[in-house]
Amino acid sequence: MRSLLRNLQKLGVLLAVVLLCVACSKVPTISENPWEIINLPTDSNLSDVAFTGDKNHGWIVGSNTTLLESTDGGETWQPKVLDLGEQKYRFNSVSFSGKEGWIAGQPSLLLHTTDEGQTWSRITLSEKLPGNPNTVLALGPDSAEMTTDVGAIYRTSDGGKTWKAMVEEAVGVVRNISRSDDGKYVAVSSRGNFYSTWEPGQNAWTQHNRNSSRRVQNMGFTKDGRLWMLARGGQLQFTDPKDPEVWLDADYPEFSTSWGLLDVAYRTPEEVWVAGGSGNLLRSLDGGKTWEKDRQVEDVPSNLYRIVFLSPEQGFIIGQNGTVLKYNPNIVGAA
Repeated sequence: MRSLLRNLQKLGVLLAVVLLCVACSKVPTISENPWEIINLPTDSNLSDVAFTGDKNHGWIVGSNTTLLESTDGGETWQPKVLDLGEQKYRFNSVSFSGKEGWIAGQPSLLLHTTDEGQTWSRITLSEKLPGNPNTVLALGPDSAEMTTDVGAIYRTSDGGKTWKAMVEEAVGVVRNISRSDDGKYVAVSSRGNFYSTWEPGQNAWTQHNRNSSRRVQNMGFTKDGRLWMLARGGQLQFTDPKDPEVWLDADYPEFSTSWGLLDVAYRTPEEVWVAGGSGNLLRSLDGGKTWEKDRQVEDVPSNLYRIVFLSPEQGFIIGQNGTVLKYNPNIVGAA
């Protein structure tokens, strides 16, 4: 009898899994997969990708001092070794404006190049710097903006010799931080229980409580300057275009999915991509109203951390264990 009960319990669990999968399968499938898997000579977790003024010359950064260079538009990547001593660094962010580029990492590392990465120099950072460099954005000749992992914001206009603090106090340990095209920032707290916003001209962050019981995973800006929010359980929300203080109703690109959604990126003002755990990748062609799934990517054995579109024709998805997907608009059926 006990054996029969155990078998019935197992059968019940199996049926529940099957029903869950059926529910997930209701999301339409993308007719053609526009992403190609790029094989990399590393199994490190990757953090960011950027290209110089030459669209064929790119750089990828990641954990374990991982630095990769491409000279063919991202089809192939070669490892580069920098003389940084025995310390292993996590490179968090890379950014270029023309030939000038920056890499931010931890513990307390900032690198600068003016020759597309042929040579890199280390920028001396103050011991009083609150936190470790987290993101960096090249803004033009000798200019860049840097944030730290506790939400401090700094700007340089002399190639990193001096830095001006943009906020009087850091906001606290952040899970992630994003910048809009016009210089606004949004930061998610380390526990995902609140978020903070800042815009040029303000001297301090403004804190906001999350708008549901779900912890916030990531936040960023839409093409028209609104906020988007990813929360636990695959929940996606946007702020109201008429009132930036109001959040629209929550959406679930794939209802009841067991994989967390981790990042959002816009290829065009209306085409939105969302990536997450276990190769989860979805697309919306109407600004997030309806969704379809790229099921050909589900077999990628990786969590997809970050989506970067450098232009509508050039994009990359980077993730765990050296995973890189390259957007290929030449694939038949790609938009």
